[in-house]
Amino acid sequence: MKPAFRTLPILLLLLAVTAPSHAGDVGPLIDQLKTVGPGGQGSPAAAKAWAELSKADVGQIPEILASLSDANPLAANWIRTAVDAIVDRAAAQGTPLPAKELEAFVMNREMNPRARRMAYELLLKADPSADRLVPGFLDDPSVELRRDAVVLVIAEADELDKAGKKDEATALYEKAFHAARDRDQIQSLAGLLKKRGREPDLASHFGFVRQWKVIGPFDNTDEKGFDVVYPPEKELDANAKYEGKHGEVAWKDYTVPDAMGIFDFNKALEEEKFVFGYAWAEFESPEARDAQVRISSYNAIKVWLNGKLIDEHNVYHGGWDFDQYIIPVKLKKGTNTILIKAGQNNQPQTWAKMWRFALRVCDAAGGGILPKETEK
Repeated sequence: MKPAFRTLPILLLLLAVTAPSHAGDVGPLIDQLKTVGPGGQGSPAAAKAWAELSKADVGQIPEILASLSDANPLAANWIRTAVDAIVDRAAAQGTPLPAKELEAFVMNREMNPRARRMAYELLLKADPSADRLVPGFLDDPSVELRRDAVVLVIAEADELDKAGKKDEATALYEKAFHAARDRDQIQSLAGLLKKRGREPDLASHFGFVRQWKVIGPFDNTDEKGFDVVYPPEKELDANAKYEGKHGEVAWKDYTVPDAMGIFDFNKALEEEKFVFGYAWAEFESPEARDAQVRISSYNAIKVWLNGKLIDEHNVYHGGWDFDQYIIPVKLKKGTNTILIKAGQNNQPQTWAKMWRFALRVCDAAGGGILPKETEK
């Protein structure tokens, strides 16, 4: 899990491990590292700041880790490797890591989730008995820490199952399922529970939106339709009819049958090329809250929440990844409208026939947020 140091000069690393530590003000050094950007922007100054930061005292590690909360990915890499250099030097000099402070950092759920994971791994080096904390991670906002707790519950369930205590084991497998946030754990546990006669609700667990209205097709000849403002982008009227690519089109209801939320326009409308379709859902939130909209799509796509464009990708058949696009949003109390515009080009290959997306609403840890009418 330790990041590679390839981006940093080897000489700096050697100096960091052998240089004496000091407990100066690390704030300005961290601020300098946070100025790095794409294309080597700020790298020379960052290298100097990194060399100084890597000399920090081990007692300053929690302060340095805390800075990861607002660091961009490039800056975060510099900061993490500086921490690694401090730890390596401490190990070479026989200096103990600050176990008490690291534990306090790990237990502070307001801190950056990945920083807390890094702090936990350092804590284990300082205090191997820190694995006693793992059961408390079962509802943790850090997905990395939560995963360890789920593994622990699964292991406990496995032991009960081997002992013939089937009902108790099943209850623990269900507990692990509800706590899990990583897709591999969730799907593995769902399969296991299904074999035991249970029917875990994958769609609700992930927060997939499955009730939609759909309209189309609209013209996308020569892929020119991405920036065309078709009527559904101007208004959302379930009774409206518009001129589509081949004539009049109207909204119709569509329920996604797939448990993993895959909305297939080829089934909701019909298979076609050089077209755009729209899908519209209403999400009833019981309260105003922070959330995430996570989307997977094979096709060019635009996404609106409450009339505001929140994401767009003019890419056709670039592949499908789970949670391909993650957009932080603020849900308002009551009805939130979600509008999807998804386009198909004219590629002839069989795999290019796919015209689909999946959208889920979840919290920052990936736990599904249920609309008010289905809230349990």
